[in-house]
Amino acid sequence: MNVRRRSSAAALAAIAVIGAAAAPAAAADPSSSPSASAPSEPSGLYGTADPQYDGVWRQSLALLAQKTVGVVPSSKAVDWLTGQQCDNGAFAPFRADPSKACDAKTMADTNNTAAAVQALWAVGGRGDVVESALTWLKSVQNKDGGWGYTPGGPSDANSTSLVIGALTATGTGPEQVRKDGKSPYDALLGFALPCAEDKGSGAFAFQPDEDGKLLANADATAAGVLGALGKGLVTEAGEKTDDAACTDAEKPTREQAAANGAAHLADAVAEDGHLKSALGGSADQPDYGNTADAVVALAAQGGVEKAAEPLAWLEKNAAKWAERSGPAAYAQLIFAAHATGTDPRAFGGTDLVAELNATGPGPQGAEARDTATASDQADEKDEKKDESGFGLWWFVGVCLVLGIGIGFLLSGRNKKRQP
Repeated sequence: MNVRRRSSAAALAAIAVIGAAAAPAAAADPSSSPSASAPSEPSGLYGTADPQYDGVWRQSLALLAQKTVGVVPSSKAVDWLTGQQCDNGAFAPFRADPSKACDAKTMADTNNTAAAVQALWAVGGRGDVVESALTWLKSVQNKDGGWGYTPGGPSDANSTSLVIGALTATGTGPEQVRKDGKSPYDALLGFALPCAEDKGSGAFAFQPDEDGKLLANADATAAGVLGALGKGLVTEAGEKTDDAACTDAEKPTREQAAANGAAHLADAVAEDGHLKSALGGSADQPDYGNTADAVVALAAQGGVEKAAEPLAWLEKNAAKWAERSGPAAYAQLIFAAHATGTDPRAFGGTDLVAELNATGPGPQGAEARDTATASDQADEKDEKKDESGFGLWWFVGVCLVLGIGIGFLLSGRNKKRQP
């Protein structure tokens, strides 16, 4: 869930490459001046970068992370997110003019909608918004039981897992949400690779390639493990397990597919303590966002000890990445800390909560006092980031060069409305 899902897949893959937060999977938020097409400082929005591609995503992760650590988000921030919803219940990455009705040109998607559902349910008091969003998600479910990034698009592991998380968070059993007799789990297990003597053993693929072949994808695997377990973006550690190897079965259960995916992730981080990514023609580099997602998945599937190595690496190395990338990155690290029982206010020497709070409107209550000091520090960091030349348009330029469409994650309910 790294500031996660490519036209859905390709975009988050590119984000992961430079260490941005979950789609889907989370989206990058380096500090830069917003473009002329967007408001200079949208009221209530976290982060200072142009929100065109990730406004709803980073806002959702920020609010969800704050609630996870007991911070009451600013009402202005919550209102900003709810104001982004279309009349049909869906969310797009960003609407510059929320007063203008959504139309056929509004790029609503399942990833931003599922993330907003999880955030607004956690915040509370937005039952009508959540209900409407879930109704829309059910309406665009594919015949295989899953979801694609955009309505009508082929199902993928990340989008399907994100919607499973939204259903679970709101008290709906994903297995009860069916299309043509197929549940989300039926679709998700279709992306699980069998065990084999290669690097793709037990992983999840994002989607079959053009030849119908499943290719291992770390981002999709982290999302797929959580989805198979019926977990959302925020989860606690599961029971300790000793399963360390992929186990084949003709028809694996959800639990077995999750264990196989976790075994793949554990193997992937074993050498260096982190996942890797690379731009075309460049050397491998640390993938901070997907490593954070992997920590959450490993802990959820097999307990804290399974995630110990990549967690330690994040504590030592991720602070600068989060500083560059913004609110969604801080949120991802908070999710990793929460899943492993680690104090997010002392994460490798960084107070993730104060840093996140300082990227947007001050939270309600006592946390606001802490944010004031962190905000001053954030201003100094912004100046340094401006001087560094690392900005959103560098990121967008890379994506354009690669020909990657931007989209975010890095994956119904019949229950009564939230009070």
